[in-house]
Amino acid sequence: VEEQRSRWERKRSRTAKELLETEHKYLEQLDLVITFFVTILKAKGTLKPAVMETIFGPLESIHSASQVLSLHLERGNLGAGLENFCQELELYGHYAENFEQANKALMEQLRKNKSFRRFKKLQETRPQFQGRKLEDLLPLPLQRLQQYKHFLRDLLENTSPDSAEHQKLAKSVKSVSEVSRRVQDIIRKRENSVQLLRVQKLLKGQKTQVLTPERWYIREGWLLVVPSKGEELKRRMFFLFSDILIAAKPCHPLHLLNSNKLACTAVYPLHQCVVDKVFGHTQGQGGLLSLSFPHKRLLLMSSDQQDINDWYGSLTAAVR
Repeated sequence: VEEQRSRWERKRSRTAKELLETEHKYLEQLDLVITFFVTILKAKGTLKPAVMETIFGPLESIHSASQVLSLHLERGNLGAGLENFCQELELYGHYAENFEQANKALMEQLRKNKSFRRFKKLQETRPQFQGRKLEDLLPLPLQRLQQYKHFLRDLLENTSPDSAEHQKLAKSVKSVSEVSRRVQDIIRKRENSVQLLRVQKLLKGQKTQVLTPERWYIREGWLLVVPSKGEELKRRMFFLFSDILIAAKPCHPLHLLNSNKLACTAVYPLHQCVVDKVFGHTQGQGGLLSLSFPHKRLLLMSSDQQDINDWYGSLTAAVR
């Protein structure tokens, strides 16, 4: 028991030390944004208060919460410090919800506001920034939240279950995990929206509606379509989503508007689709997939074994 306790204590001390060191580094980086951007911009009035609020959100409050946490950690008040910090976690949720809007507002100001554009460029040349841009520093709170989750779990695992601190840490882990999950959902949805919009723009015209609520982008890639009658193979780009599979072919390279776009050739709903591997079970050259729909059968081929396996996995998961 004593040996177990001393092992826990060693690991716990190591994790607490690393948490404090990385917290100091995180604070330094937040300091750059607060000192060289937020404070000066407020004083100069380069940006309207509403625009400032949109771009930086609750960053000052996040900075203050981190300063308090850092003081607690320096004094060795782990449990109390983290318990107190968890009451401020909602700030991270708000920051994540506002993040997309913040990016849009920043890009708009860089496009329209010449004095802000000049100011930003000047601040980023300061030696403290070490070549980093404001855009590199703004996502830091979202990255830090994930790190908190791992640190707190490590601390909990290496704290004696019958100690008073264990209960406080367990509560903190629960709080951080909940907010972290919410933030990850927001990030995933945002990334998904970006992918849907990208595919929508790739397709010629607006006939094929890609941007639909509840639709999730899964993957894309070139595959060969094997025709039922002895015609030659057709190379098509396929986009797989949670509910449909889109097949598309390149537009004519000399087309004035759409030379770099794709024309949709078919949309296959997945809710009544059956996926089978025709061959490709062996480590041979590529393989063939069969997709059966109520009124259509589609044979897809690739000369790359791994590629066909990946497509099989993605399609079966999507259909399921």
